[in-house]
Amino acid sequence: MLLGVLTMHDIDKFEHDIMYNNGKDAYDIGDYATSLREWKPLAELGDADAQTGIGDLYEKGFGVIQDYKSAVKWFTLATEQGDELAQNRLGLMYAQGLGVLKSNKTAYKLFTLSAEQGNSDAQTSIGKMYQFGFGVIQDYKTAVKWYRLAVEQGNVFAQYNLGLNYYKGQGVIQDNVYAHMWANISVTNGSETGGKLKDVVEEKMTASEIAEAQKLASEYLAKNYKDC
Repeated sequence: MLLGVLTMHDIDKFEHDIMYNNGKDAYDIGDYATSLREWKPLAELGDADAQTGIGDLYEKGFGVIQDYKSAVKWFTLATEQGDELAQNRLGLMYAQGLGVLKSNKTAYKLFTLSAEQGNSDAQTSIGKMYQFGFGVIQDYKTAVKWYRLAVEQGNVFAQYNLGLNYYKGQGVIQDNVYAHMWANISVTNGSETGGKLKDVVEEKMTASEIAEAQKLASEYLAKNYKDC
């Protein structure tokens, strides 16, 4: 049967998984040409994961000439199928004006679709939009609400942002102990900026406050960020 008349029904799940995972494994080792070769037939047949993967290749210029418009095309196809990763990535394209006219309104809509499915990156992006008033009325409390949803999933950017809000007293009561705690947690997850925030906050804390913040950080890590 010619590939041009294939549908997803003609590729069984086993074959689909082999092709998709071959592409993913190749991506992980930097063999982007193989990723494109494995994913493109699936993407053309409507597979949202493969469409998102190809969008990523075009956005970053991995194995292809960087082309934001092509990235938008593939992210859009996957977004139309409700893919949360594509919704978030397309939202970022609109927020930055890459391959499309910049539109915070559209970005917010896409981030919301993704965030409502539990995507922590999208939740963090919505928090930042409220933090700085990008496309929405600036609202620190709403920013904190979205950051909290993301930190419960271990999102390092949300952890840093929440720590910064506690340090500045934006959307929450100013609290150096919690600022230090969240900065420290973000450092544990690899944030360099979190380390800088932690150092700044420490200069304004007593030894007992630092000890309390470290204790809280250990407790929250043990609870996997729940009830924070």
